[in-house]
Amino acid sequence: MKIAVYSMRSDERPYFEQIKTQFPVTLAETTKEPSTEDREFLSGCDGVSILGQTAISGDLLDMWKECGIQYLSTRTIGYNHIDVAYANKIGIRVCNASYAPNGVADFTVMLMLMCLRNYKQALWRGQVNDYSLFGLIGREMRSLTVGVIGTGRIGQAVLRNLTGFGCRLLAYNAHQRPEVREIAEYVTLDELYRQCDIITIHMPLVESTRHFINSESIRKMKKGVILINCARGPLADLDALIDGIESEKIGALGLDVVEGEEGITHVDHRIDIISNQKMAYLRQFRNVVMTQHMAFYTEEAVESMVRSGILGILEMSRSEKGSTEL
Repeated sequence: MKIAVYSMRSDERPYFEQIKTQFPVTLAETTKEPSTEDREFLSGCDGVSILGQTAISGDLLDMWKECGIQYLSTRTIGYNHIDVAYANKIGIRVCNASYAPNGVADFTVMLMLMCLRNYKQALWRGQVNDYSLFGLIGREMRSLTVGVIGTGRIGQAVLRNLTGFGCRLLAYNAHQRPEVREIAEYVTLDELYRQCDIITIHMPLVESTRHFINSESIRKMKKGVILINCARGPLADLDALIDGIESEKIGALGLDVVEGEEGITHVDHRIDIISNQKMAYLRQFRNVVMTQHMAFYTEEAVESMVRSGILGILEMSRSEKGSTEL
């Protein structure tokens, strides 16, 4: 089977090389994002593997179908960048990746601690030899109540990480899970908003969860709340986050993802003008820690993403329905 691999990063290449020695596949490889101009590149391919930086729309899917593409895998857990319904309609089968939740969960707790201990401001001062303490006093996790919205694999891993800090743990999920009740208390969203000093969100991005964190939800939170988002940017309304920081309703933000980051994250823009003005504005506050969508980025996760990207296609080709098919 021949598979077209888009957006290949240098860190992925060794794992793709391993795949080629272990499975009967031929790979057409490019660092470029998918385009409707790629007919020649797709010649002879049965499947396509992508990352998450390009919107996979009907026009692109139609072109792929005309080129004989039957299978599409995204080397990401999230798949909101793909028009899955249209792909299914025209007969292109789609699957996503799966990897251990530990990397994202660890990163989430790291952002909590960075926000609690004013690390961004301390780092800035140290770079100009200012070693003063004024304004840097922090808080201890054991004294706080932490809320986790979304108790899937990553949310559960975050809760397990937090048990070692001695903080009170609250959780919200549409369906309560018995294993979570052993370490956290399920409450309503309003109760979680009202009681928590730190709130982290771990939900998939679908239409019903877009702007889940918004002006109304922030209004219900404690003054000085710390918000963490290592899931998907559009889960939190960027305008509402800015208003919350400016009004000091939000005490700190730890963001690995942000609304409108597409085309910005994972690219060197040192000599470019950033088009997302709101993102650029938000990141300059002393109490906003913003990283480049890298919570997932561990050696273990990258290897799993690559293997999922290829093995998912092979599984779909061998069976009526692949185990990770959407």
